[in-house]
Amino acid sequence: MTTSIEDRVKVLVEAKIADREDLFLVGVKMHPGGRLEVLVDGDEGIGIQECAEISRYVGFQLEEEDAIDHAYRLEVSSPGIDTPLASIRQYKKNTGRNVQVVLNDGTIKEGTLLEVTDEHITIREKIKEKGKKAVEHQSTIPFGSIKTTKVLISFK
Repeated sequence: MTTSIEDRVKVLVEAKIADREDLFLVGVKMHPGGRLEVLVDGDEGIGIQECAEISRYVGFQLEEEDAIDHAYRLEVSSPGIDTPLASIRQYKKNTGRNVQVVLNDGTIKEGTLLEVTDEHITIREKIKEKGKKAVEHQSTIPFGSIKTTKVLISFK
């Protein structure tokens, strides 16, 4: 059984942040052209110094193991604001923020993320019917129905 480079990097990152309960791995992806992207986040965010330490550790280990037989560029960063939420921990971190949820059937729901469980999320959305005043409605959405969820940024 061969281990993919993505799986190996996941193991390395998890080992590096094992003593940091506030940090967590979001994802690892090897892109065409040799860009190896590692996304790490924290309950209170993650700083550039922490990303640099993870990058140095992972890069050193990969070189020592001669794990990648072609040129690659290792990028360790926090997920951008346009990156969909990927873990329950990310959902919980963003409780209270406005989100856009795209369901598997293409339906789009927008509202405030109120609750996150292991099975579903609950959002408060404003629904406006033509000619009527908008009413607030709580929707419980099972994770199995969600295609993507992104945090919406409001500039006030």
